[in-house]
Amino acid sequence: MSDILLYALTSLLYAALGWHFWNTRWRAGAEAAGEGMGMASWERLAILAPFMLHSYLLYAELFAAPELRFGFSQALSVMLWLTVLIYWAESLIYDVKGMQALVLPLAAVCALLPAFFAGPETPAYTHTFQFRIHLLLAMLAYSLFTIAALHAALMAVLERRLHGGKLAAPSGESLAGPWVSLPPLMTLEVLLFRILTLGFVLLTLTLGTGFVFSEELFGKIARFNHKTVFGIISWFIFGALLVGRYGWGWRGRTALRWTLAGFVTLLLAYVGSMFVLEVILGKV
Repeated sequence: MSDILLYALTSLLYAALGWHFWNTRWRAGAEAAGEGMGMASWERLAILAPFMLHSYLLYAELFAAPELRFGFSQALSVMLWLTVLIYWAESLIYDVKGMQALVLPLAAVCALLPAFFAGPETPAYTHTFQFRIHLLLAMLAYSLFTIAALHAALMAVLERRLHGGKLAAPSGESLAGPWVSLPPLMTLEVLLFRILTLGFVLLTLTLGTGFVFSEELFGKIARFNHKTVFGIISWFIFGALLVGRYGWGWRGRTALRWTLAGFVTLLLAYVGSMFVLEVILGKV
C-alpha cells in the first residue's frame, strides 16, 4: 500500500507541475508572453521533489528488489525519468521555454504505470554487469530520442504558426504564451541535431553491446525478434537522417518527419512489442 501511495504521489506532483507550467506558459496572454517565461528557482526545486521520489521507486524496482522485473511500464518509467533529468540539466544551459508542460505530464503517466503493470520476471543473465550496461545505454538512447521527438513536435507546431497555418495568431497580434520567447527555429534545429547525434551514438553502442552480449550468451550475433528488427530499422532511419543533414543539408519538415518516424519505430522496438505481449496477448 505504501508503494502505491508513493507512485500516486509522484504522479500527482508531476501532473500538478505540468498543469502549472501549462497554465503559466502556454495559456499566458500575449501582453505577458515575453515576461517571466524562464524557470524560477522554486520551480527548479519543485521539479526535483517528484524526480527524487521517482528515483527511489526505480531503485527499489530495478536494484533493491530480490527479482528484476522489466517490461514496457518499467521501460517507459526509466525513459521519462531520464528525460526529466536530461531536460532539467538542459534547461540550465538552454533557455527553451514551454517544454516543461510537455515533459511533466508524460512523466506523470509513465511514473505510475509500474504500479499497475509489474512486468515479467527477467532471466538470470539480466543480473550481469554487461546486461546492465546494455540496458543503461538503451534507456539513455530512448530518453534522448524522446526529447528529440518532443523538440520536433514543438518545432512543427511553431513552424505552422510562423508560416500562417491554422494555428497562426491573428494578423497583427503577437504570438501568445511561450511562442514569442522561444529561441529561433534555427537555434532549436541545431539543438535537435545535437540531441539526435548523441542519441544515434548511444543507439549504435546499444545495438553493438546487444550483439556482443547475444553472441557470448547464445552463440549467435543476434536474435531476430521484433526488438532487434525495429531497433535496426530505427538505426537506419536516424543514420539516414544524419547523413541527409550533414551531407545535403536536410532541415525543416523533412528533418522533423524523419525524426518522428525514427522515434515511433524505436518505440516499437521494445516498449511496443512488450506492451503487446504483456497486455494484449498476456504471454509474459
